[in-house]
Amino acid sequence: MFLKRCTRKKNGKPHTYWQLVESYRTPRGPRHRVVAYLGELDGSEHRGWGRLALQLDGKAAARARQLMFFDNVSTDHDDPVPQYVEVDLEGIRVERTRDFGDIFLGLTLWRILGFDEFFSKRLPGGREEVSFSLMACLLTIARFVEPDSELHVEDTWYRRTALAQMLAVAVEKVNATRLYRTLDAILPLKSDIEIHLKQRTGELFSPDFDLLLYDVTSTYFEGQAKANPQAKRGYSRDHRGDCKQVCIGLVATQDGFPLAYEVFAGNRADVTTVEEIVNVMESKYGRARRVWVMDRGMVSEDNLQFLRDRGGLYLVGTPRGMLKKFQAYLLDSNWSEVQEGIEVKLINSPDGRESFVLCRSADRREKEKAIHERFAKRIEAGLGKLDRELKHARKKRDRAVHERRIGRLLGRNSRAAGGFKIELVEDKTCQAGLKLCWSRVKAWRQWAQLSEGCYLLRTNLREQSPEKLWQTYMQLTDVEAVFRTGKSDLKIRPIWHQLEHRVQGHILFSFLAYALWKTLQIWMERSGLGRGVRTVIEEFARLKANDVILKTSAGREIRLCCITQPDSAQRVLLDRMGLALPERLGRPSWVRKPKTWHKM
Repeated sequence: MFLKRCTRKKNGKPHTYWQLVESYRTPRGPRHRVVAYLGELDGSEHRGWGRLALQLDGKAAARARQLMFFDNVSTDHDDPVPQYVEVDLEGIRVERTRDFGDIFLGLTLWRILGFDEFFSKRLPGGREEVSFSLMACLLTIARFVEPDSELHVEDTWYRRTALAQMLAVAVEKVNATRLYRTLDAILPLKSDIEIHLKQRTGELFSPDFDLLLYDVTSTYFEGQAKANPQAKRGYSRDHRGDCKQVCIGLVATQDGFPLAYEVFAGNRADVTTVEEIVNVMESKYGRARRVWVMDRGMVSEDNLQFLRDRGGLYLVGTPRGMLKKFQAYLLDSNWSEVQEGIEVKLINSPDGRESFVLCRSADRREKEKAIHERFAKRIEAGLGKLDRELKHARKKRDRAVHERRIGRLLGRNSRAAGGFKIELVEDKTCQAGLKLCWSRVKAWRQWAQLSEGCYLLRTNLREQSPEKLWQTYMQLTDVEAVFRTGKSDLKIRPIWHQLEHRVQGHILFSFLAYALWKTLQIWMERSGLGRGVRTVIEEFARLKANDVILKTSAGREIRLCCITQPDSAQRVLLDRMGLALPERLGRPSWVRKPKTWHKM
């Protein structure tokens, strides 16, 4: 679902309102339908839409609603601006328009999650000119709002935002060296950050920590990364097999909130990471009868036995080859419909220790059928071309060359390769000396038609219906959504760092930024605003901070940092989320004239 902004005219006056819209598939392609009309809100409709604030403790709720944390902007207290002054209207001007709204939103989420207090306690100020806790806040918000390199933060992003005033960190004090040192300083706190995040999300959202989702993805490097032993070439989910990469294993709650992650070498097989990640979670939170939900890439008999030996529960996908053992059940008619187009069936193992859930999807069947047909046509076209070449050849052909050619053809179309029986036989009646003989394998096609759209789940959970088990497994899509967000919206890829600890720090700040992202998403859902986080960030980004310069009758000038007033559409978002924008940042101050130097 996403937010859609609409404008219409009524009695010659423009009105702006919002719709909550969802996408759905039809035989003619994707379509949109309106789930709810959010409309316009006027002053009489402020009814506390910020439902997340109701679950915050009093201190955090006050901060979320009031957000008056901008008074720490340095001002000249020795020469305060009086409350009333006479202003020369002809001398009024506006200077330094800076980004504010998206920064305001990021800083709000940072403080709701308690990261300000956490880092202040873990990283007390030392001899450094700017504390690492403030720099951690700066880097996380940069990754949340406009993800890019540390050099971009220094050269472009920070100087055009109002964050310098909001954090009281001057622009000239933010440089690449200080940002890199922050990566190094925060990395040792990784485990503490994960524990804090679990505790804080438990207070805010009351998630179920007994069911954990686990999956692995990869992200690639630009450059050789010779100084990073984890940078290896392996199976690339980004289709960049030409680049070195690292693998990231993520543990999330069933609604997709990140709990912990580990970074593995780029050539690490998914199945070898399970024991390590389970031990990491148990070392942090103790051993418990947690339910682990994992994709088929994590499944091996050793891993499942490892979980059973420690009293663990699991719900996992299975390799497609295992489906062959349940061919007889595919022919039965006693299926249960979970939702339109999805059917499931529960099968108990002979020893009673496990259960299998056989699933069948109509949409998936049509997709796999189309794939098989497309690949089969490619193989037939390739074989037909080779056959014509052999028949019209004018000299003897090398058998090994053509066998390799057939192998490459089948390799490029492996999904349908099993449906063909192909032979090269000697034929002295033609000049090529070879004859191509091939036929379709009927048994393969029958099995393909029977198994298309089917997949198998495996579990040792007891007393749960197949419908519930299927719904639980489908929550793995939340982890996939985490990876998609991290790679597209938070731009975790490509990695430009070459040192191992810098790469680890880069991924850690992406993890922190996603925690802010997911908090906002849950906040929006509970405020009736759907899940379109990027849309909300972009709307907030249109709110700017501007310096208004007032020339007084005394000849001196006063500087006010004012916030643009939200329009009707932005007021809908603010009211739904229970947020109030400050009118100004800091207090009025006198404009200091630049010093002039005189030659002696």
